[in-house]
Amino acid sequence: MMVATTSTSQGQNEDAESFFKDAELLYRNFDYEEAIPIYDKAIDLDPKEPKYYLQRGFCKNITQDFEGAIRDFSAVIDLTQDNSYAYVSRGSAKNKSGDFASALEDFNKALEINPKDQEAYNNRGFSKKKLGDKKGACEDWYRSKKLGNNEAKIIIKNNYCK
Repeated sequence: MMVATTSTSQGQNEDAESFFKDAELLYRNFDYEEAIPIYDKAIDLDPKEPKYYLQRGFCKNITQDFEGAIRDFSAVIDLTQDNSYAYVSRGSAKNKSGDFASALEDFNKALEINPKDQEAYNNRGFSKKKLGDKKGACEDWYRSKKLGNNEAKIIIKNNYCK
């Protein structure tokens, strides 16, 4: 009986991975709306695999389902705890939904995990700007630039940072 359970579980994981690969193909072809239900099937079969939630979260973020994206990135965090990318992604979705204070917390956590995350600095700068902390925003964008983010140069210029 034990062997049958193990093989069924293994089969489910293989099926989940097949759905994931199909969804990834749709994702790479910019078919985000079509990819989401395929990621759903992978998650139904293997709800403990963080990459399924992460990728579905990206699709939801792109299609402006920010609450859905936040739930998916939260699931990744629940499963992995130390995934700075999930915190940055969730913070980005929160920024887009207008929840700048909570986004700031996510970027701070991402930077605790990975102090050299230029994307976290960049996005945290936007949260700070929206919360009225232009000086702090500029400091973050300069840090991002120092870490090699070329986009930060443009942001610094466009926001008249000194």
